[in-house]
Order: sequence, then structure tokens, then C-alpha cells
Amino acid sequence: DYRRMYAEDPPYKELGAEARVWHVYNDESQIFDDDMMIESGDNLDILLVFAGLFSSVLTTFVAQTSQALSTDNTAVSNSILLELVALQRALANGTSLEAIPSADTSFTMALSDVWVNGLWFTSLTLSLATALLAVLAKQWLRQYSSFITGSAHERAMIRQFHYACFDKWGVQLIIGFLPVILHLSLGFFMAGLVVFLSAL
Repeated sequence: DYRRMYAEDPPYKELGAEARVWHVYNDESQIFDDDMMIESGDNLDILLVFAGLFSSVLTTFVAQTSQALSTDNTAVSNSILLELVALQRALANGTSLEAIPSADTSFTMALSDVWVNGLWFTSLTLSLATALLAVLAKQWLRQYSSFITGSAHERAMIRQFHYACFDKWGVQLIIGFLPVILHLSLGFFMAGLVVFLSAL
């Protein structure tokens, strides 16, 4: 009961710097803010852990499959060495060099490799974007809940200004949208996995 916690205001001082209304507002807003910070902070912690682990696993997949997007230098070297051996045999046997086929050094990417890497790079980008936005949101929460000094009236005004800016920037909306981005990332990964496995 705030009537017992705070003394009654003198007449005509009901809106003074240390009036009861500001103390009540600060106490009530502190309860609201604490609940909001705990809920948002817990959600962001879970998202950060999952996005970090998922990104590290996905990076391993991408590192392996992205090699299929460039020329395999070992295969090219083997092809050229086979041609050189065939040329040496032809010279030793006195056969025509025109009969020796030239080494095949052309490179073509499989369509499945392009799709798999496109989907997985998109997934990795979304996962890292989620982690970045989660870190930024954690910083916003920390700044929002920083200690405010001054009279009860000043603290109430500063807190209300912080809350209005928090609402105007849509921080809660951004925090609520982060799981959607992570789900999209997981969806792209699963689609890439289906393409990868179907090409085997």
C-alpha cells in the first residue's frame, strides 16, 4: 500500500519533485520494467546460444560444400599428368602425338551444388544476422535498465522518455521477430540438406 509507504504530500505540492505520485510511478514502472527485462533477456539468451551453435555447425557444412564451386586443382593436375605420361609413351613408342587426347581441364558446377551452397549461405547469413540483432537488443536492454539519478520526478520523466523511445524504435517488435528470422534460417538449411541428400 503506497499510502503507508510514502507520506502524504503537503497541500499544493502533489506534483512536486518528491511527490508521492512520482514515487508510486517509479515503483510500479520498476516492477513492469524488471518483468520486461527478464523476459526479453531470457529470450535473447536462448536465441544467442542457438544462433551461435547453429552458425558454427552450418559453417562446417558450407566450408565442405563450397569447395565444389571452384576448380579441383588436384583433378586438373592428375589430368595433366596423365596426358604427359601418355605423350611420353607415345614418343617412346614412336606413335603419333595427335592420337593422344588433350587433358580435360574444363570445369562445370553441378546445379545441385549451386543450390545447396546458395541455400546454406543464405541460412548462414540469416543466422548471423539474428545473432547480431540479438546482441544489439541486449545492449538496448542494458541501456534501458541503467540506473537513473535525480529526484523522483526527474527519474519518472527520464524513465518515461526511455520507454517512449524503446517503444518508438520497436525494440520489443524486433526481439519478437528474431525467432522468425532464425526459423527461416533453419528452413533454408533444411531445404539445402534435402537438395544435398537427393544429389547423392
